[in-house]
Amino acid sequence: MVNVKRLSEYIWEIPREGKMNVPARIYASEKLLNKMKEDRTLEQAKNVATLPGIQKFAAVMPDGHQGYGFPIGGVAAFDINEGIITPGGIGFDINCGVRIIRTNLRVEEIKPKLMNLINEIFRNIPAGVGETGKLRLAFGQFKEVVEEGLRWAVREGYAWKRDQYKIESYGYLEGADLEAVSEVAIRRGIDQLGTLGSGNHFLEIQIVDKIFDPDIAKIMGIEEEGQVTIMVHTGSRGFGHQIASDYLSLFTRRFRNIVKQLPDRELIYAYFNSDEGQNYWKAMAAAANFAWNNRQLITYWVRRSFEKVFKADAEDLGLELVYDIAHNIAKIEEHRIDGKKRKVIVHRKGATRAFPAGHPELVEEYKEIGQPVIIPGSMGTASYILLGLPDAEDLSFMSSAHGAGRMLSRAAAKRQYRYHEVIDRLRKIGVIIKSTTKIGVVEEVPEAYKDVDEVVRVTHELKISKMVARLRPLAVIKG
Repeated sequence: MVNVKRLSEYIWEIPREGKMNVPARIYASEKLLNKMKEDRTLEQAKNVATLPGIQKFAAVMPDGHQGYGFPIGGVAAFDINEGIITPGGIGFDINCGVRIIRTNLRVEEIKPKLMNLINEIFRNIPAGVGETGKLRLAFGQFKEVVEEGLRWAVREGYAWKRDQYKIESYGYLEGADLEAVSEVAIRRGIDQLGTLGSGNHFLEIQIVDKIFDPDIAKIMGIEEEGQVTIMVHTGSRGFGHQIASDYLSLFTRRFRNIVKQLPDRELIYAYFNSDEGQNYWKAMAAAANFAWNNRQLITYWVRRSFEKVFKADAEDLGLELVYDIAHNIAKIEEHRIDGKKRKVIVHRKGATRAFPAGHPELVEEYKEIGQPVIIPGSMGTASYILLGLPDAEDLSFMSSAHGAGRMLSRAAAKRQYRYHEVIDRLRKIGVIIKSTTKIGVVEEVPEAYKDVDEVVRVTHELKISKMVARLRPLAVIKG
């Protein structure tokens, strides 16, 4: 039984004990905390707190649930000189992330053409396990994709130049090196650019359901309720998954003495400044750059699909990026710890950045207001756009929740629900589903996820980030 103390209405702490180097912090309502107690979330947070070089505390966001090594929704910062890097704190789908594209269209304009639009997007963007995209890249081109990041897409005409200014880190993580990546990972990834994947990945056509802060929303391009948006959720596909698997295997073989000392072998790590740690960083950066280009190719085909169906130019239709954020990644950042600025490696596993106004890494357009934070729901439930706030620095290393958080396993969802029941229920609330498999729909039934409204409410009331707008799905494409 994990000892949890209440510090305030939404802040809980697992005090430092045993081999813990720092305490663990959990941000949750009682309802959300009770769900975390049903799996290994709290135990995993306690385990993360034992890792070398960890600073301040291990944190769990309101959507936290059990993951591989780290809990999903886990955040930890490690000293740049004495700390570690661990694939279990980043995830198998490196730079899995979310982007929102706004449009000038309103719901009444899109509804008559919605089925045609969904079918056109479905033809252009392959979805599902192992699916390959329309591009066939030579090795040299693939090297450019993963080492240059979004600059490759801009140069090749798959991105508008201004797109890169609406993407975390401008769609480029420095230090990527394909030499640090296995041939198996390259083979898995080289034909997957511009594909959606499976599991909880999706593409949604949504409408703006409610605007909470009109002034901030307008700066983001969200101008009125009833406006149409598109949300894309996917990552680095088989490329990133193989990189994570390769380095977990390598670290486990090479650091047997560390494995023996760990509370959970899934937390196997390398010291960041070791050769192994630096090679994993180079490979992780390559996967991150791949993922940004993957979401960009999907955006390219979304724009082409809208152009064909609406017989108008994508620019005239207003298909501009609002923002793109990663939620499975490590970043080198500066944070205030014990009153001093320190350079750390922040691991965000199922958590996103939430930078406040004035942060030096923000793109110019958002420097005065703060960074958009995107928290998607599940099929049939709302998604939210929020805004990073200054309180997130002390609370969570400027990190926020990344979604609703899973409540039922995929196996449990398949036992409890049936495909036609799910489809009929979603159709009754006005949501169209297009999927490559029936199982994929059942596994992602809305009841498999926590209450996204509760996750967002707690995030908002903690002042980690504040609500700007709520989005509601009209149509969902699943892998």
